[in-house]
Amino acid sequence: MANGNAEPARLPRADRRDALLDAAAALLASGDVEAVSMEAVAEHAGVSRPLVYKHFANRSELLAAVYQRESAVLHAELASQVGAADTVEEMFRALASGALRAEASRGAAFAALRAAGLRTRERRQEQRRRDRTTLRYFASRAVRQLHMDEEVAKTGVAIFLGAIETVLARWRLRPTADHATLLEDTYVALVVGGLEHLAQDNPSTQWSPPSRALSADRR
Repeated sequence: MANGNAEPARLPRADRRDALLDAAAALLASGDVEAVSMEAVAEHAGVSRPLVYKHFANRSELLAAVYQRESAVLHAELASQVGAADTVEEMFRALASGALRAEASRGAAFAALRAAGLRTRERRQEQRRRDRTTLRYFASRAVRQLHMDEEVAKTGVAIFLGAIETVLARWRLRPTADHATLLEDTYVALVVGGLEHLAQDNPSTQWSPPSRALSADRR
């Protein structure tokens, strides 16, 4: 059985590093960044403190690695859920529901990491790249499905994606399942209504509806 002075079964370096990050993330779950120390991570992982220092030079480097990994994992999870959606409405619903679930399970940890100054310039740049990719993906689907003008679609989608932060802020005021459902439904209704309105006022010039005669022939 492992103790604080001896390393358990030897793991490949990458696996050991992941195990240490798992331990740090678990300690962060309560939202108390002060709970994460090199000693606490070693104890939680069942390894010696020197082994932790083999992977991370100091506590700041460890916390930065946790923030980077957890952000990447969350982005991948949301991207997978959104990518499985068939319609623009389902895409925004997947985004909202996934973001609310993540806030419930990891929100305290992310808030603690941001408060500790772990959102560095590099991390902000990385997030901006993800945001640009997300915007292009949602906007392109809106153009195809709703036949919207591309610039109008980008503008509308950018506003609605930004509104997710408001949804999460409202949930934190009353963090219950019922409130999450209300927020998700309200958000999706506003998004769908807003995009449909924009599509009617600003249709894509590259698309024209079929003639009445053609529509009748297809019935």
